[in-house]
Amino acid sequence: MEINVPLLKQICEIAGAPGFEMRVRNLVIELVTPLVDEIKTDNLGNVIAIKKGKRNPDGKRVMVAAHLDEIGFMITHIDDQGFLRFHTLGGFDPKTLTAQRVIVHGKKDLIGVMGSKPIHVMSAEEKTQLPKTTDFFIDMGMSKEEVEKYITIGDSVTRDRELIEMGDCVNCKSIDNRVAVFILIEALKQLENPAYDVYATFTVQEEVGIRGANVAAHSINPDFGIALDTTIAFDVPGAQAHEKITQLGKGTAIKIMDAMTICDYRMVEFMKQTANKAAISWQPEILTAGGTDTAGVQRMGKQGAIAGAISIPTRHLHQVIEMAHKKDIADTIALLKACLEQIDGYDWKH
Repeated sequence: MEINVPLLKQICEIAGAPGFEMRVRNLVIELVTPLVDEIKTDNLGNVIAIKKGKRNPDGKRVMVAAHLDEIGFMITHIDDQGFLRFHTLGGFDPKTLTAQRVIVHGKKDLIGVMGSKPIHVMSAEEKTQLPKTTDFFIDMGMSKEEVEKYITIGDSVTRDRELIEMGDCVNCKSIDNRVAVFILIEALKQLENPAYDVYATFTVQEEVGIRGANVAAHSINPDFGIALDTTIAFDVPGAQAHEKITQLGKGTAIKIMDAMTICDYRMVEFMKQTANKAAISWQPEILTAGGTDTAGVQRMGKQGAIAGAISIPTRHLHQVIEMAHKKDIADTIALLKACLEQIDGYDWKH
């Protein structure tokens, strides 16, 4: 199955650090409005798009969450030479930042470069130490006076990387979690026969503590919850079999647990049965560190939700670029659609 790479490229490349999701939110509203019965934005900035169920006399609700935000930075200081200091918004692997281009979103978008101490002038001890995010600054190539015409304390910063195709994979900044945003939109396009009311929720500030999902789940009060997010594919040289979590090209991943959620055993079994019935490739996911919107969806409704997650295996996660396999993306769309159409046919009491 082919995927709409141009649309994925558009969604991945647009800016939206935590708390600054305006651009990607506006794009999602434009894309999703024709596909649903109702769409709204809450006070925190979550987009909630509702598609009514076809067999739903009891008014059951399924919340599907995909977060809009990407890991980024916030400007905290402009020094006398015009160099910028920053605070991270979300978790970064500092060793991947060296000499990378970023976009500072001030009065206009400006390219900067992540600078650090050159290896030529490092001490022997410094050369053996892992870098910290505080070792870096952003070089704008301008004087302080010029920088301050456009940039102020509190402006957001995102990575500057375009989406390209590499073999059977796509490679870009912010695959986490724009690929899930893409998947949810593509599933809505295909979803003609949802069983229950679907609350397609594009959440904010996941990377800084699942804040949007908490608020949205409290408001929606779902009976069932499905989170969509990336997960680690450590299927690379040097990885032991038990460390891989998932592998690219082996299908979508059905989450069993992560550090913040033990998925409901009924949802896990339902997803497995649904995938097998439709001959959709899948692999189990157990992630012992890190969390996703699954936690908020599962726990923040008034009575909690029967919740789980469908994950997209991703290499180089939380680095400057991330990579996912097109087949896994297609499998995730197919499984999400099938689950939303068949959720009323499962015995949830067992």
